[in-house]
Amino acid sequence: MMSYSADGTRLFSCGTSKEGESHLVEWNESEGAIKRTYSGFRKRSLDVVQFDTTRNRFLAAGDQFQIKFWDMDNTNVLTAVDADGGLPPSPRLRFNKEGSLLAVTTNDSGIKILANNDGLRLIRMLEGRAMEKNRGTTEPINSKPLMVNAIGAIVNVPNAVAPALERPDRIQPTVSISNLGTMENSRLVDVKPRISDDIDKIKSWKISDVADPSQMKALRLPDSTIAGKIVRLMYTNNGLALLALASNAVHKLWKWQRNERNPSGKATAYVAPQLWQPPNGTLMTNDVNDNKPAEESTACIALSKNDSYVMSASGGKVSLFNMMTFKVMTTFVSPPPAATFLAFHPQDNNIIAIGMEDSTILIYNVRVDEVKTKLKGHQNRITGLAFSQIHNVLVSSGADTQLCVWSIDGWEKKKTRFIQAPAGRQPPMVGETKVQFHNDHTHLLVAHESQVAVYDCKLECLCSWSPKDALTAPISSAIYSCDGLLVYASFCDGAVGVFDADTLRLRCRIAPTAYIPSFSLSGNPSYALVIAAHPSEPNQIALGMTDGSVHVVEPSDAELKWGGAPPQDNGPSNSSNPSPSGQASEHPSR
Repeated sequence: MMSYSADGTRLFSCGTSKEGESHLVEWNESEGAIKRTYSGFRKRSLDVVQFDTTRNRFLAAGDQFQIKFWDMDNTNVLTAVDADGGLPPSPRLRFNKEGSLLAVTTNDSGIKILANNDGLRLIRMLEGRAMEKNRGTTEPINSKPLMVNAIGAIVNVPNAVAPALERPDRIQPTVSISNLGTMENSRLVDVKPRISDDIDKIKSWKISDVADPSQMKALRLPDSTIAGKIVRLMYTNNGLALLALASNAVHKLWKWQRNERNPSGKATAYVAPQLWQPPNGTLMTNDVNDNKPAEESTACIALSKNDSYVMSASGGKVSLFNMMTFKVMTTFVSPPPAATFLAFHPQDNNIIAIGMEDSTILIYNVRVDEVKTKLKGHQNRITGLAFSQIHNVLVSSGADTQLCVWSIDGWEKKKTRFIQAPAGRQPPMVGETKVQFHNDHTHLLVAHESQVAVYDCKLECLCSWSPKDALTAPISSAIYSCDGLLVYASFCDGAVGVFDADTLRLRCRIAPTAYIPSFSLSGNPSYALVIAAHPSEPNQIALGMTDGSVHVVEPSDAELKWGGAPPQDNGPSNSSNPSPSGQASEHPSR
């Protein structure tokens, strides 16, 4: 497990070997060497030790049925608390954003909240608000009382856990304390709550086609670098930046500034961001294969939960970059074969799944530089990987259009099937096939040039939508919105389709003329190769284009949405309805 301090300047790692020996160390990134090793662990830990950081000054780790604290600049244990007992051998833990609360797992699968004085005041305030809100309600809100413990000796350390953090992976202060137990190992985002159906109907756009720039807000991001097709694109988990990987193996990072026009500092189409680089002007460039140009290689990228580092490849070795300095921390997995897809294990950032050009999948431990196992089941390169924490599985997809389900526990293959060929297209099909789990970790979005489809964890197709007429506008990319209510799909004619996630019914068509004022069908028009969804703004997307540009697109008013409910004359969900290329939606027979 690796983590940066809140300001991103110090890197720490913690882990437990097979022999039970635990360590917590700080790294010197420039030299790739251990800077200091913290003492105080049990000689043979009974479980895997995990840790967290707070205030750019303190470390906490669960060990010996206790929570142990260190000053980052001192290798000796500062203090330890047992939280009045009931903790497992190596409790998991997580600070809130301000460092005033610490959530700790218990033996009975519960959560204890440790608090300093600031944390206790926050809890009393939230309890008071809850009482006010629920006054007059006859039914109890929570049947199980919240367990809160004072942190104890740690509160005697000056400013030990006072509010000042700016960590994107910390718990937001507006989250209810009673929900902390469900938040471990999950990315928390400030998603706008859904409003009532009646208000939705009033405020939703009633049009089904957006063709003019006046109907929406679009921003082409500033870029003075050498153009290359944008082949991978993602928002940072905190929603403050966009990271792109171009076909020439160069990364681009745009950051939005917090100011009067954009007080949240989040990515928006209303304010232009800065194309960011470290002061020394370093470019974040992938290793390339001398025998194969980067433009002809499959690129892949994965971002850590706290946005501190990124793993990436463009046909050469996989590189691990520091997002603050753009420095290469390490490289691994030399080609051939080359890596074609990357995904972090949901419970352990040291473990990554690496899809390979030779159709295998490596389960790789970065910390010990070791391949734990190799999965075989595809007949062509791996083009997609997605983990489900709820079902404890990894789903893979390949250019052979095959889907495979693997158990995370023993990495055995549980099920496999090929995606269904749409009407008018003969199997077997080939081509890049991508997968993404819905927020419920049960429904699976599958995207291929011939279709978008939703499957369940048993690989049963629940619904699908396909272009027709010889695929005049193939699908280039598709993704869920952050709230899981929409599916966005980009097409090779420049159009973007917005669909209801549960039925894949079309809500809205965004024509390329709406976000590319100079768009023309003549010559070689640009279109989106990849589409990204903002992590907390459900109606905002970003488009990575074949001409190397990136566009951020959202409705022209923050209270409006993309399109209204599908018109009644579209008929039932398995009938034809308008689409970005005039094609149909269908549900397979069950």
